[in-house]
Amino acid sequence: MKKIANFALSSLCVAMLAACSGDDGKDGIDGATGTAGVDGTNGVSTFVTEKDVVITNAQHAYAVYADSLIAAKQLKNTLEQFVASPTDENFTAAKNAWLDAREPYGQSEVYRFREGPIDNLTIDENGNPVLVAEEGPEGAINAWPLAEALIDYTVDMDGAQLPENPATLPVGGNIIADIAEFPEITKALLAEQFERGDDEANVTSGYHAIEFLLWGQDLNVDGSYTPNRDYSAGYRKVNDYYTTASGMGECTSGVDNIVDSSICERRGDYLIAAADLLIDDLQGVVDAWTPGSGFHYVQFTKDENVKMSLAKILEGMGRLSFGELAGERMSIALRTDSQEDEHSCFSDNTHRDIFLNAKGIQNAFNGAYQRMDGETLEGASIYDLLVVDGSHELANELRAAIEDTMAKAAVIDTNAKLGYSFDVQIQHADLKQPVTNTIEALKSQTQVIKKAIEALEVTTGDLEQDTEEFEG
Repeated sequence: MKKIANFALSSLCVAMLAACSGDDGKDGIDGATGTAGVDGTNGVSTFVTEKDVVITNAQHAYAVYADSLIAAKQLKNTLEQFVASPTDENFTAAKNAWLDAREPYGQSEVYRFREGPIDNLTIDENGNPVLVAEEGPEGAINAWPLAEALIDYTVDMDGAQLPENPATLPVGGNIIADIAEFPEITKALLAEQFERGDDEANVTSGYHAIEFLLWGQDLNVDGSYTPNRDYSAGYRKVNDYYTTASGMGECTSGVDNIVDSSICERRGDYLIAAADLLIDDLQGVVDAWTPGSGFHYVQFTKDENVKMSLAKILEGMGRLSFGELAGERMSIALRTDSQEDEHSCFSDNTHRDIFLNAKGIQNAFNGAYQRMDGETLEGASIYDLLVVDGSHELANELRAAIEDTMAKAAVIDTNAKLGYSFDVQIQHADLKQPVTNTIEALKSQTQVIKKAIEALEVTTGDLEQDTEEFEG
C-alpha cells in the first residue's frame, strides 16, 4: 500500500470547508450543499495559493535529490563489493545499482534552468554555500557526452571518443594508465582534472564516468564500432577488474589485452572515487533544499520571493521541455544518427533518461512525486493554481499536453524494453517516428507552458534559449 504525504495543507479538500465542495464550475451549484458554488474552481480548494505551490515544489525538490543521494550511496556500496570481489554476479549488481540510481535523478532535471543549487551552488571564501551563476555541480554530476579516452582505454571510433582538443590527453594515454602523472586516483584528482585543459568534453566524474567504467564503449558484440549498430550495450568484460588480491584471473584492458594488475586496481579506485565525489556533490544540493534549514529552501519559499519562485518553476519546466530534452538530448541525436549524442550511450539507458526527464515536468505540474520507497508526495499544484485563477480551460489544456508527451515518451521507453535501444531507434526509419512524435509533443507542451506563464502573470526568461536545434 502506498503512503500518501500531503505537504501543502492548504490544498487539501477538507469536508468542513464549503470552498472545497466538488463544484464543477459550470452551473454554479455546490454539489455537496446544493447552494451557489464558486464558478470555475472545478473541485479545487479556493485556498490554494502561489505560496502553497512553491512550498510543495521545494519540498519535492528535496525529496527527489534526497532519493538521488540515497541511491548514490547504495551504488557506492555495491561498487565496493564488486571491486573487492569482481565476480560476474557482482558486476551485474553494480550495473543494476547504477540503473537504479538514475531513476530518481532523471526526475530532478526539472529543477535546472532556474538559478538553483544544481546549476549555481558553490562555496564562498568563508566556507558558506552560495549561488553563483554557472558554478554549480551539475556538470560534475551529469555532464555528457564525455571524452572517455581521458579516463580509460578505448577502441578507435573515428575520433568520436577523443576530447575536442586531443592535446589535452595525458602523456601516458589516460588517467588510469598514466601512473607517472597520476600516482594515486582520488576524488580530489577527479575534481581537479574535470574539464582538463578547459576542454568541456573532458568529463572525469559523475554518473556517466561511472557508466563508462561499468559498461565500456557501446561497441557491437564482435568488438567493432560501425554506423550500423547492433542491439547490445557496452561490452566491457569483468576481467578489467581482476586484481592479484581478488585471485580471479589476469587483469585486462580490453579483450585479450593482458596488463599489469595495478591497472585493474586503479580502475577500481576510479570507480569508488567517482562514487564518493558524486555523493559529495549530491549532498550539497540536498542540504541546500532541506525544508526549514536549507539556505536555498528558506529563500525560495519566503513570502517576498514567492512570485519569482513560481516563475522559476515554470521556466524550468519550459526550458527542459524545449531546449534541453527536445533539442539537445533528442533532436540532435536523431538528426545526425549519432550514438555519441545520446545521453546514456554506454548502458543504452537513454530511453529512461527521456521518459524520466519528461516525468519530472509532469511531477512539477501535478505537485506530485513518488519516492523510491513507494511513498507518494502530493501537494498544491500548478493545475490547482490555474483553476483557482479562473483559467480552468488552460489548466486542462496544459494537463492534456503533458499527458500527450508522457504517452509518446512511453513508446520510446517501451520500444527499448522490447529490445530496440534508443541508438537503434534513431537509425531505423520505422522506429524514428515515435522519437519525432515525442520531440514535437515537447515543443507543443512548451507553448502551453508559455500560456500558463502569461495567465499567472509571472516573468521568466526565454523558454527556447537553450538550443539552436530548431532554428531556421
